[in-house]
Amino acid sequence: QLVESGGGLVQPGDSLRLSCGASAFSLEKIGVGWFRQAPGKQRERSACISTTGRTNGTVDSVAGRFTTSTDNAKTTAYLEMTSLPPEDTAVYYCAAGRPGVHISRTGQYICPRPAEYDYWGQGTQVTVSS
Repeated sequence: QLVESGGGLVQPGDSLRLSCGASAFSLEKIGVGWFRQAPGKQRERSACISTTGRTNGTVDSVAGRFTTSTDNAKTTAYLEMTSLPPEDTAVYYCAAGRPGVHISRTGQYICPRPAEYDYWGQGTQVTVSS
């Protein structure tokens, strides 16, 4: 029900935009999370957008470089990635659902855990290499 696209091979410092299309439901009032899994590592959070669509979150390793958004029709979510280093090489997944709202003590929106999402895409490979 979620289909990702946009992955590929890029050079260090390049930018890339991933898309996550929802075919069976609207992303209106649906939170979208972006996760990634590198070889031999656990799946980790990278960025997210809240169910209201007004709040974005990122983890420290991608803060300032990754941005999430959705289109006006609420059918597609995007992950914009800039200044990519080789360490960003991974399979990237999008997920959708109505997760809880988690706010840090400093008022930052915390991206929900994988278990809080109901729908997942198949993943798209992003390789950053010279």
